[in-house]
Amino acid sequence: MFSKRKTISNVFIAFISLLIVAMLVMGGLWISFQRWLVTPLIVPAEGYYYELENGKSISYLAHDLANKNVLEHPRWLGWYARYQKNEKIHTGEYFLEQGITPLQLLEKLNKGDVILHQVMLLEGWTFKQILFALDEQAELKHLLSNKTAAEQLAILNLPISSLEGWFYPDTYTFSKGATDIELLTQAYKTMRKTLDQAWAEKIPNLPYANDYQALIMASIVEKETGSASEREQIAGVFVRRLQVGMKLQTDPTVIYGMGDAFAGKIGKDDLLRPTPYNTYVIDGLPPTPIATPSKASLYAALHPAEGDALYFVAKGDGTSEFSKTLLDHQRATERYQLQRRSDYRSTPK
Repeated sequence: MFSKRKTISNVFIAFISLLIVAMLVMGGLWISFQRWLVTPLIVPAEGYYYELENGKSISYLAHDLANKNVLEHPRWLGWYARYQKNEKIHTGEYFLEQGITPLQLLEKLNKGDVILHQVMLLEGWTFKQILFALDEQAELKHLLSNKTAAEQLAILNLPISSLEGWFYPDTYTFSKGATDIELLTQAYKTMRKTLDQAWAEKIPNLPYANDYQALIMASIVEKETGSASEREQIAGVFVRRLQVGMKLQTDPTVIYGMGDAFAGKIGKDDLLRPTPYNTYVIDGLPPTPIATPSKASLYAALHPAEGDALYFVAKGDGTSEFSKTLLDHQRATERYQLQRRSDYRSTPK
């Protein structure tokens, strides 16, 4: 009986000993894990760039960083993410600064704190120029390049019939791997919202059948304006011409209609050659915008200045001379265009 009790006692002592050892080991591991969470990764002084591709998991990232000798104990990162229910991470390009810890890395991945790049779309650009600017961005995925206009329109799948004039000029940020479609969709939504607001605030009795015609007019104002202070005056001239049935007779529309045939100058034959955009030949507005208008040009098209001028000509210092009669306009043209100064400018200094 004594021997049996002694055996049970020995087993109990062994069990308690093993339990204590296990607790000590677990405690040691827990302390090591807590220390690991706040120990900086092996990152050089200049930092480390890492791109997490679409579809890759946090486990993949951890082991990839371990293979690159940046992160120790890669499994711990996945375990901790599951424990915290923070397994959702954002793909993209990350910058890991020296001193970043596994805990901070996980926070960065959860927030999607990726490197952002910028591209500027300028007012007055055609869609062709906009697409060229996007193609210059190596960090963007180019899904519209080398496609016809019809194919680009179908791929973008926007509620528009022409690509011209619909992409708001602004500076856009994007992460590596974003597509030109995503960026242009954002630019379209901004223009759509801006046009909706401008149309809702327009003055009455304008000669536009719809807001799209206002967008077309704004694009013409954008291309004709040398000095920003004259936008409303220029819009006023064109609006009055529409109201009295005069042709717009504006060179930028002719140039747009010439396309690649334009070599820097417009000849008399160009002004007589019929195209859908030759406003010396056609009545009213051209069928589409000729460029991307700014918010200021949209405002001008919908708030044209009052007056009686039906003509204007560039003076050579970036501003224009406005005239009521054709005779006054011809005199101004002779004064400013036929006898151009050596320092002639289309825009102010």
